[in-house]
Amino acid sequence: MRIALGSDHRGVAALADLVTYLRGRGHEVTVEGTCDGSPSDYPEQAYDVGMAIREGRADRGILACGSGIGMSIAANKVLGVRAALAYDELAAVRSRAHNDANVLCVSADLTSADQIRKIVDVWLTTAFEGGRHARRVAKIAAIERGENPAMMKAEAGAT
Repeated sequence: MRIALGSDHRGVAALADLVTYLRGRGHEVTVEGTCDGSPSDYPEQAYDVGMAIREGRADRGILACGSGIGMSIAANKVLGVRAALAYDELAAVRSRAHNDANVLCVSADLTSADQIRKIVDVWLTTAFEGGRHARRVAKIAAIERGENPAMMKAEAGAT
């Protein structure tokens, strides 16, 4: 899988660990943007990873910052990105299975390197369930187009 990674200064150690870990698992990894550990502004790396997704240069993206919150907010501003913050494996599973998240945001301050690897593993191996969740993801895309998602036709029998 082609995975784009990015971090700010708070996530640089987590990013370095993930580069080695993911390449060791056979993934094609690129680091988007630059962060050498000096103070940096997370929206820049979030944009770079988001654009790698949008332009088809990566299948998935992973972002690390102190809390994961800023990266998630910024990445979700890139058209076509569905970024999810996950502090544990259940959140990672749900972000993929229910929301078809294509960018994972993690907290370098609140999550150990071992836990981040577990979150990443489950996130990369969880498939999107589709079904009623596909309708909801389509409504997210409607919002991106400036449309009211409530105006979309409901599918018969959908829950």
